[in-house]
Amino acid sequence: MILLYTHKITARLNYICHFILKEQLGLDYVITTNKSDCLDQNQVVINYSNEKIESHTFHIKPHGILFETEIKSQHIQCFEAHGNPAFFYVKDADVAFDIFAASFYLISRYEEYLPHEKDIFGRYAHENSLAFRNNFLQKPVINFWIQHFGKLMLSKFPNIDITTQSFQTILTYDIDMAWSYKNKGFLRNIGGFIKQPSLERLYVMLKLKKDPFDSYAFLDQIHEPLKLDIYYFFLVANSVNQFDKNISLKRNPMQNLIKQHLNKYKIGLHPSWKSKKNIRHLKDEKKSLESITQEPVFYSRHHYIHFTLPEGYERLIECGIKKDFSMGYGSINGFRASFAGSFYWYNLSKETMTSLKIIPFCFMDANSFYEQDQDAEKSFEEIMYYKNICASADGLFVPIFHNNFIGTDKSFAGWREMYAKFISQAL
Repeated sequence: MILLYTHKITARLNYICHFILKEQLGLDYVITTNKSDCLDQNQVVINYSNEKIESHTFHIKPHGILFETEIKSQHIQCFEAHGNPAFFYVKDADVAFDIFAASFYLISRYEEYLPHEKDIFGRYAHENSLAFRNNFLQKPVINFWIQHFGKLMLSKFPNIDITTQSFQTILTYDIDMAWSYKNKGFLRNIGGFIKQPSLERLYVMLKLKKDPFDSYAFLDQIHEPLKLDIYYFFLVANSVNQFDKNISLKRNPMQNLIKQHLNKYKIGLHPSWKSKKNIRHLKDEKKSLESITQEPVFYSRHHYIHFTLPEGYERLIECGIKKDFSMGYGSINGFRASFAGSFYWYNLSKETMTSLKIIPFCFMDANSFYEQDQDAEKSFEEIMYYKNICASADGLFVPIFHNNFIGTDKSFAGWREMYAKFISQAL
């Protein structure tokens, strides 16, 4: 049992101690404000205070943010510590920065509660982030901080039993539009043909050619030998607009597609663009999907990664979502929370840890293609980089793919082959 001494116990401190000590390192601990509890030479003690206590304790000097309750701009200056970017520097301690405070700042997404510029879609712009501005967006620094912290603790206390995390992969797919032409209905296809005449559309409608977005059998074949958790997120908006172009859930083929995947994979909701503005839409979409699955839907990822904090996650909790996979950017690949792994969301506006588990992603095909202007070959190098850095961090690697990228649409030439190559080499 580890004793953590501090002058004040707060919700923020409780949260980050549980995250780092218990969830990541497997260490049991108790927080105390009684200094006399720390005097036993045989007791493993973390001294989280500004004063020196005993030489046998592990000293972390607090920055102060964990003892605050307000949300305010923080003075942050990054530096290098043990080969990784760090901030909240402290002097004369066993670690060069306040790992608890710095981890909390990043994983709580503290900066997203501060005044900031939105991107063109009304989302938190990645250019605002500390990680982007200091060139560590592509690195899960919290994982590496914890790795090093664990080694320092073992050096100080050789008899403690640290349980290290192991590398894992979860494959996820967003089904924004199940088919390009098929099952859209006569009027949508006629309108589409008038706007952009296509022989391929005619061939698909006449059942002479497979729909170019239909990659489901191919993916099933790829998945069969894999022993992984696989999630499909279905967009089921009840009306079509500029951003929500899914096939209507009223159509039997769409219902059948969801049922087919339900038998093999985990099914989640892909909350529509318009659901951000009205929770009624979110509840209706969840209810519609559950009418097909005939069981509760507990997983989600926002379409276009279109959510803001804290409202976006508060709505998910209100609707009964237990795991959300939206923690990443819809504008660039990287680690939005600077962590490769799952964690419970801390609601800064209410100063409490919630029951909503966050599963971050670090790579999305649409980011590589549309936002970073990369071809399939360059994107293969990028996804392998993220896979490898997650492995070196003993982290969780979560990529996002879309069915249309892995189909036969000429717009995404090479992506199907890239995907197969990635699976063969990475898993």
